[in-house]
Amino acid sequence: MRPRAHAIWQADHTQLALWVIAPSGRPARPWLTVIEDDYSRVISGYAVNLGALSALNTALALRQAIWRKADPAWHVCSIPAIFYTDHGSDFTSAHMEQAAAELKARLVFSLPGQPRGRGKIERIMDTVNTLCLSDLPGYAPRGTRDRAGQARLSLAELDHALGAFFLGTYNQREHGETGQPPQSRWEAGAFLPRMPDTLEQLDLLLLTVAKPRKIHTDGIHFQSLRYLDPTLAAYVGEDVTIRYDPRDLAEIRVFHQDRYLTRAICPQLAGTTVSLKDITAARNARRSELTGTLKQRTSVVDRLLAVHTTPSCAPVQEPASEPKDSRPKLRRYQEE
Repeated sequence: MRPRAHAIWQADHTQLALWVIAPSGRPARPWLTVIEDDYSRVISGYAVNLGALSALNTALALRQAIWRKADPAWHVCSIPAIFYTDHGSDFTSAHMEQAAAELKARLVFSLPGQPRGRGKIERIMDTVNTLCLSDLPGYAPRGTRDRAGQARLSLAELDHALGAFFLGTYNQREHGETGQPPQSRWEAGAFLPRMPDTLEQLDLLLLTVAKPRKIHTDGIHFQSLRYLDPTLAAYVGEDVTIRYDPRDLAEIRVFHQDRYLTRAICPQLAGTTVSLKDITAARNARRSELTGTLKQRTSVVDRLLAVHTTPSCAPVQEPASEPKDSRPKLRRYQEE
């Protein structure tokens, strides 16, 4: 493959040498996920979080990298041809494999013990620690004493600082290997990015997980929860595919035969109920729809049968009559 922008993207995680204030009020060390374009070295997306590494955290960074940015100065966007990562469980998960397949991007993993080309993304992490975090409160480089008590920033404030660094400094300064600023090298490629149709479609592929399910009379059962919507009543017994956001199980999206059907909610989580009246109305509407379809098909069949059973215009020949007896009907004594 000829070297070009967005031909290969690399991704990696690191636990930052910085303490922040978690929502609980306690100090915590956040994790950073970075996605870099291999050709231009431009940072196309990132995500910072306090939780354990997961496929969803990777998907959040990939979502930002692929989609158009809110800041017009950061116009890096596209679906990469190849997404190159290590063998971390979050990268090799079924979720990421499914998302890559639907985005038509190829997942490539570095060989264990032979991280070919991985030094590029790892150097970014060192640069972040030395050029960005060193000026922030709570910075704790390796070898220093515990500085958790110096944490001052929230996760949102750290996110803002990282975004300003990537956009205003890293992407604009001359790169030591290419001799060009990453942003300029990316723009020089002059190519048409391959994009999803909508942001909602991208969210469905990256931020939700697909699972097969069957619709029961009392809704869809998933994760020991029950999901309801009046539309489901018309499809009891049929197989569907649900998509859900692991961060919010209050609702799921239901697809029937690859067609979006509805959003179903979990009353226990969403605080919403679906009445029996709504379910009955949905069933009656579906029954009427099916009845109308059957009547229409029956009418078509009747017309076809009528065409094939109509008598032809050829004259009909009467069956030959039996030969008449020429003898007289009256008995004559002379014949006895």
